[in-house]
Amino acid sequence: MLTQGHFISLSDYASCDIRLLLDTADEMKKHPAAFRKALDGKILTMIFEVPFPRTRISFESGMHRLGGTTQLISGDEIQLDWDEPVTDTASVLARYADGIMVRACEHQVVRDMAACSRIPVINGMTDLEHPCQALADLQTLRERFGRLEGLRLTYIGDGNNMAHALLYATARAGMDCTLVMPGIERFQCAPSVVERAAEEHRRQGTRLCITDDLEAVRESHVVYTDTWVSVGKEADRLKRIEAFRGYSVTQGIMDLAGPEAVFMHCLPACRGYEVTAEVIDGPRSIVYDQAENRMWTQMAVMHHLMGQA
Repeated sequence: MLTQGHFISLSDYASCDIRLLLDTADEMKKHPAAFRKALDGKILTMIFEVPFPRTRISFESGMHRLGGTTQLISGDEIQLDWDEPVTDTASVLARYADGIMVRACEHQVVRDMAACSRIPVINGMTDLEHPCQALADLQTLRERFGRLEGLRLTYIGDGNNMAHALLYATARAGMDCTLVMPGIERFQCAPSVVERAAEEHRRQGTRLCITDDLEAVRESHVVYTDTWVSVGKEADRLKRIEAFRGYSVTQGIMDLAGPEAVFMHCLPACRGYEVTAEVIDGPRSIVYDQAENRMWTQMAVMHHLMGQA
């Protein structure tokens, strides 16, 4: 049994919860037929303030593989910030569905929905954290290396929701984490997230390092990056590209990381900016494994929160 009734942040979950979800995702991937009726008759309502096809399709595919159905509410149909109180939205949807997945701009929206919902709420992504992707990344790395403990992940780029999720994920998984990003405050991770993640890394005995020096990528098992211009930051596009120009993941960076290093990206990717085509389309890239595992790990989350697991 999971210790939480919602899936909002990996920081809410104990390491044993993460292992349980990963073990379940692995079992589903190996024996999908055994779970075809796991959520038979269940309904997942999906709320998107902004459309994201990959998130929608991965949840739809996963829910259908578990025997359930989905409902889609778009940003044109609902305004989570002013049209109706979030508490009303969550309370009403709880009368119709068995779970709610929310991809919202503001993290507090998801927190508020979970606080008043009597059915599970899943964070599909917010401005603060992307826990579904980070969980899929852990499954992908465990498949690749046969373990998580002792691995070293180096993230290069913006201190965004993906970086936040990886800070928590690596701590929970017993991995060292290095963040390499420009030494400019606006591109750094949120101090509250860093403080919380650093405390967990200390408890786990793992290493957390934040620097602007690309040399820190040495001896990494994983080199990870994300787009320089996340959703909601388009107005700052040119300034962001200029600030991050020296932080592209090139073949030279991969060589510096070492022969074992794999490349990861949560997609969509902008080749020629945060990563070169040579790297993302090369033999050390596992980005499509990550994308596939979004479905399996999300299935595990839905199974444990909405089913009888």
